[in-house]
Amino acid sequence: MPDLGKIPLSVLVATKNEAPRIARCLEALKDFAEIVVIDSASTDGTAEIAAANGARVVNFEWAGSYPKKRQWCLDILDLAHDWVFFVDADEVVTSALVEELRDMDFAAAGYFVRGQYVFRGRVLKHGLKNNKLALFDRRRIEFPVVDDLDIEGMGEIEGHYQPVLKAGHEREEIGQIEAPLLHYAYEDEQGWRARHARYARWEIEMDKRNAWPGDARLSKRLFKALPFRWGVAFLHSYFLKGGVLDGRAGLDFARSRASYYRMIR
Repeated sequence: MPDLGKIPLSVLVATKNEAPRIARCLEALKDFAEIVVIDSASTDGTAEIAAANGARVVNFEWAGSYPKKRQWCLDILDLAHDWVFFVDADEVVTSALVEELRDMDFAAAGYFVRGQYVFRGRVLKHGLKNNKLALFDRRRIEFPVVDDLDIEGMGEIEGHYQPVLKAGHEREEIGQIEAPLLHYAYEDEQGWRARHARYARWEIEMDKRNAWPGDARLSKRLFKALPFRWGVAFLHSYFLKGGVLDGRAGLDFARSRASYYRMIR
């Protein structure tokens, strides 16, 4: 019989006013050994809902300097496990992902996890998927410090860049998880537009300063050099990634990706 005990990971969920989503997120995390919600003074009952769903709730107050919220978790929190899994409140871990993690040997220093978008109530099977280094050993991986404290848009949370291998661990491998988690990023479309307007302002300043860390610096520079990159983003998601196979939802999703890159052109 397989061991159906708790998966030995500390799952970290950073929140601020996530009451409509947090219970759904936590419901899918019951197979993990430790669940910690790091809450930034929510006023909508997020912390209370999280506690009622069995999570340990830690209050976070940003000092306006580094470390930002996720790295603060790695540095400061007394966690049961050094292996951590960052899950956002608008994400849901699938049963397939749970089973893959249950069978893993954790041989690499960290693992990329794909997010499969849910757009207007439909799980998109094709098109662009986000892929982030969300599962890793905090003794070997950290979030880099970038020059963005005075840039409007991100504030207390790290921006759209990946954590990196620490000094002395640069040659270690990073793996890829095959099973996805579900990403309800577009559930509140008005909120999505507001968030991405902030993200766009942040990206514009990061581009100006060439402040992207590591490998992201070259990829961002090359993409920025493309003419009509909003159109490239549309073609990439809708045709190259097969979004056309998701019907009207795939088309509208590709258009939403293009609209984001119009904001940062």
